Amino acid sequence: MMPTEQTLEDLTITINQEIQVNAPLDVTFAALLEQLGPGNQTPDGKSLNMKIEPWPGGRWYRDLGDGNGHFWANVQAIKRPTLLEFSGPLFASFPMVSNVQYRLSEVDGGTLIKFKHTALGFVCEEHKAGMNKGWASMNDRVRQHAEAR
Repeated sequence: MMPTEQTLEDLTITINQEIQVNAPLDVTFAALLEQLGPGNQTPDGKSLNMKIEPWPGGRWYRDLGDGNGHFWANVQAIKRPTLLEFSGPLFASFPMVSNVQYRLSEVDGGTLIKFKHTALGFVCEEHKAGMNKGWASMNDRVRQHAEAR
């Protein structure tokens, strides 16, 4: 059986989201690091045990203890409090490379986060649909965390 030929569109993912946060820029950036790192959790509130080393080349990974875990990405760029960018496979256990950008800017009433996830890889449609929902949930937790401070 011949495999189905895939187009470049089938192999790429682009997710753009804008999140309006009613909190100052520095508070929002701190909330972003917290929620992507130690505050990261499943929708039912279970910790994912995520770690971020917030410097260029630093790792973003899931720490399962005893030297076990899952590498997500490296910090490609960080410019506090306006930019956080990652490059890596993220949560994928299949061939995929991602670039994730959080660009923060001061706006009237708080902070605007422009989020972009661009990926190339073999991702099934079910996973693509879940990615948009997952990022929206995570980004909403960043907003909630920043606004609660």
